[in-house]
Amino acid sequence: MGSGKLELGIIFLTQTAVGILGNSSLLCLYSFTLLTGHKVRPTDLILNQLVFANSLVLFSKGIPQTMVAFGLKYFLDNAARKLVFYYHRMGTGVSFSTICLLNGVQAIKLNPSICRWMNLKLRSRNFIGFCCFLCWILHLLVNSCMPIIVNGPLKCKNLSVENNCGYCSWTMPGRFSSLYTVIYFSPDFMSLVFMVWASGSMVFILLRHKKRVQHIHSNRVPPRLSHEARATYAILILVSSFVTFYSIYAILTLWMTLVTNPGQWMVNISVLIASCFPAFSPFVLMITDTRISVLLCLKVKNKSFSSSSYSAMNL
Repeated sequence: MGSGKLELGIIFLTQTAVGILGNSSLLCLYSFTLLTGHKVRPTDLILNQLVFANSLVLFSKGIPQTMVAFGLKYFLDNAARKLVFYYHRMGTGVSFSTICLLNGVQAIKLNPSICRWMNLKLRSRNFIGFCCFLCWILHLLVNSCMPIIVNGPLKCKNLSVENNCGYCSWTMPGRFSSLYTVIYFSPDFMSLVFMVWASGSMVFILLRHKKRVQHIHSNRVPPRLSHEARATYAILILVSSFVTFYSIYAILTLWMTLVTNPGQWMVNISVLIASCFPAFSPFVLMITDTRISVLLCLKVKNKSFSSSSYSAMNL
């Protein structure tokens, strides 16, 4: 194994391990709050789905790609290869739709006049659960042809006919390629347009609220950020980072499709970019979630209290 492959494998391994650790921690937190009902927030169900979809992406893409970077290509049989790629595509699509849903819910919460009946519906956890269920159904159907087009890894270096991601490749039949491209990318395009609109609405509302608060508190100490404002800033960071990574990934994918022989380095870069959002988004949520900071503070206090008690006993 060359030094370049070893370094690439270490990068993929680090990114995947960090992402799985962060998403698993949040998945435990959100599942605990949803099951116990302790300090449940309306968006916890959506965030729980987001971190689960991110974990699915990292398990189905990050781990196989790490093994490919370390020199293993033929570690999956045909059925497992199709299943892993199907899970990756479905997880990516659900993550996209969940970010869109989270963005829309927060925009309606900030400005209920956008859709008053929807604002009433969003107070019901059952309705939010139904919306999350629709995200899975949509991408289960959209990706239903993935097992048909996925093949084994390419033995040749020419990527002009097929697309190669190391452990598998896929060939799009010329007869249905245009139709499938439209079907597959239509939900993403509509979600992207909706996210831009919802994000613009939230930014406008936050700026207007900030001016109003500054006018009221011009002669006082500036107030602390409310929970809604912190949640909105976190969602805006998530959306902007997602759109940035997705745009770069889409450009690289288009480049690989048009160029005769893009090379394996281009495939590796596109995979690295595609895994950035699932790996680092949980840490944005951790920083902005006050429940996690409270848990950390309690843990530090308990540890300091235990150490002081132990010192007092020794004295």
